Amino acid sequence: MNVTILGAARQVGRSACLVKDQNSKLVIDFGVLPGRNREPTFPMHIQPNDVDGLLLSHAHLDHTGAAPLFYLGKGVPLYTSPLSADLSSLLIEDFLRISGFYLPFQHIDLLHMLKNLSTIETGKTVPVKNFDITFNDAGHIPGSSTILIESGKKRILYTGDVNGDQTQLLKPLFQNYGELDMIITESTYGTSDHSPREEVEQEFVQYAKEVVERGGTLLVPAFSVGRAQEIACVLRAHNFPYVVAMDGMALKTNKIFLKHPEFIRDASHLERTIDELEIIKSWGARKKIVQTPSVIIAPAGMLVGGSSAFYSAKIAEKSKNGISIVSFQAPNTPGKTLLEQGYIKIDGKRTKVKAEVRRFEFSSHSGRTQLFDMLKSIKGDPTVVAVHGDEPTLLEFASSVKEELKLNTLVPNPGDEYEV
Repeated sequence: MNVTILGAARQVGRSACLVKDQNSKLVIDFGVLPGRNREPTFPMHIQPNDVDGLLLSHAHLDHTGAAPLFYLGKGVPLYTSPLSADLSSLLIEDFLRISGFYLPFQHIDLLHMLKNLSTIETGKTVPVKNFDITFNDAGHIPGSSTILIESGKKRILYTGDVNGDQTQLLKPLFQNYGELDMIITESTYGTSDHSPREEVEQEFVQYAKEVVERGGTLLVPAFSVGRAQEIACVLRAHNFPYVVAMDGMALKTNKIFLKHPEFIRDASHLERTIDELEIIKSWGARKKIVQTPSVIIAPAGMLVGGSSAFYSAKIAEKSKNGISIVSFQAPNTPGKTLLEQGYIKIDGKRTKVKAEVRRFEFSSHSGRTQLFDMLKSIKGDPTVVAVHGDEPTLLEFASSVKEELKLNTLVPNPGDEYEV
């Protein structure tokens, strides 16, 4: 087999790689890297007519956002989990709405993509041309999968994004892969570990109580897919006694999750959590809840548009209120500016935030120790290809793996090819 890294090389974003043998070609993920002015960048180009199948590890746009490019013509077979299929449709539709002017595909191409869909059940091996493909739980977001590719005696694991922690929503990453010849692994936090999840949950819930009990409103800007639902489940699991409201695209995600309970660790807990939420669907309801001592969970997670932009402007005005940052904040986003400088823009003006701002590390990625545990669980002597991280992190992670685990490591540039 031959592997070409098409994206996520020495950066986070536009994940994509090509796996081929003498007669077959598969593309795994085909994501975007969002730009400052809604203009994204894409992985290295590959002719769709030359591809025998497209595999998607999970629904996040940095792994799926450019996938409709394969469906401008006749299209190729598409393989992903049933939940990732529904979530990808939701997120790409929203992507078209926000950034459609900059995209070389349209909604009709997304529909064509979904017509070419074949879903793969977790743990089931299916043939795709000359390859055997197996999806297993990645622990990252509901529906996320690692992808095992086998051809003859050669075995490659593509991790996508993984999390070794059990969360309120998900079981941890599946790790019984046996012998591998290569592992293409995300390394986002390859040089650092996260705080213990239970501690983070307790600190977050305690802070939420403090804000509400002093008469304030706590805004939790959260990604629509996964993080919003996790935060709601955390509050319920820790018996938070006050009003919890949810707004925005997270409400559509709730329905999709409940449609696929097999991907949720405790689907009944999620269902009860959603039933107890105060659902916000109108401007009147938004204006009322923002004056109510409560917790408001609302996208976007980085305060880039969405209902959280409205809430943050209102909540910023009073010191009794709070804003909990629970999602990754990319450079040059309003959420990053709020964290680092204490300012947001209101009506185009840079405004000092009076509300208390705190960050809580609810990561959906494995930290360094968990990544090393994953690698230690693999049998054989696999080559480790480190992707999906900033360049200094990838280089340090690869060096540590080579030194401590005595494995061959690679930190590719876009377009680098490797024989397996």
